[in-house]
Amino acid sequence: MKSLALSRDRRIKNSRDFARIYERRIRAADGYLLIFAAPNTLGHARFGVSVSKKLGGAVRRTALKRLLREAFRLSQHELPSDLDLVLIPQRSTVETAGVADYQQSLVRLTKRLARQVTAPQNGPAT
Repeated sequence: MKSLALSRDRRIKNSRDFARIYERRIRAADGYLLIFAAPNTLGHARFGVSVSKKLGGAVRRTALKRLLREAFRLSQHELPSDLDLVLIPQRSTVETAGVADYQQSLVRLTKRLARQVTAPQNGPAT
């Protein structure tokens, strides 16, 4: 049985890492999450969470971060192992979404993002 523990090396907390992920502009969204992604060479997926102040006060934002962290923890073995992810909850469903909703969204969107990351970038031919 695979461990569901979430180690510290699975978290992104450094602002340079967040900036690197946002710079890549590889993203996917649905009604629950907006996820930005960038490749990594660590052999496991890492994640960071960004929750806007527009979603509520500190207590509400912390609760959302806990939900997203739990969704990642429960689905970490289903995710591609070479991605850094920034998870952003969508405003429209934040009141009704639960861990299962975020978990399904996370798995579905990361599979889509893995294809985008591995696809060759279409740049100008020189």
